[in-house]
Amino acid sequence: MSDIFREVDDDLRRERLEKLWRQVGPYLLAGAVAVLAGTAAYVAWDQYRNRQAIERTSALIAATEKVSPAIEGGDPKEALAALAAVTPKLGGAPATLARLQEAGLKAASGDAAGAIAIYDQIAGSADNDPLFRDLAQILAVMQQVDTGNPAQLQSRISGLSKGPWRYSAQELSGLLYLRANDLAKAREIFQSLSVDPAAPQGIRARAADLAALYAEQK
Repeated sequence: MSDIFREVDDDLRRERLEKLWRQVGPYLLAGAVAVLAGTAAYVAWDQYRNRQAIERTSALIAATEKVSPAIEGGDPKEALAALAAVTPKLGGAPATLARLQEAGLKAASGDAAGAIAIYDQIAGSADNDPLFRDLAQILAVMQQVDTGNPAQLQSRISGLSKGPWRYSAQELSGLLYLRANDLAKAREIFQSLSVDPAAPQGIRARAADLAALYAEQK
C-alpha cells in the first residue's frame, strides 16, 4: 500500500497545506486585519500575535533542521526523540505538522497503533485546522486499510468525498469495497477516478490498473 502515500504529496501541491507548512498563513493575515481595524489597541495586539507567529515559524524551521539529520540517518528512535524535544516549543499549525511527522515516523518504524493514535488525536481536535483534521483521517484509514473493519473505515472517510482530500478518500473507499468483496462498487469508483482529469496522476494510474484488473471479475 506504500504507493497510496504518494498521493498525499499530489494533494499537498493542490491545496494549501504547503503554504501552512512554509508560511503559517493564517497568522500572517492578522496584519491586514489590523490595518482595516484602525485602532491602536488592536494594532498592538496584532503585532504581538505576529511576533508569536514569527517565533513559531522560526521554531518550526529550527525543529526541522534538528530532526532532519535523524530522519535521514534512518534511525526512527533518534528522529522521534529529536521531535519530542522540539514539539513542546511549537504551537498552532507548526505543532500539528510536527505531530503528523511524529505519526509518520511511528508508522515507518512499525508502530501502526502509535501512529493511528496520533492521527486520531489530530482528527478529533476542534483546535486544529480542518485541512489537518481531514488529512489525519485519511492517514489513519491508510494505516488500517488492509486490517481494519471496512464498514467502519468507510464511515470515517465518507464525509471527505467533496473536500480537498477527496481523491485520496475515493481511492481508499474503492480499496475498502474490494476488501468487502463489493467488486461492482469498487470498479465504479476506480473507473471514475481513472478518467477524472482533475485527479492526481498517481491516483488515475492506479485506478486505471485496478479497474482493468477487476473488469472481468464478479
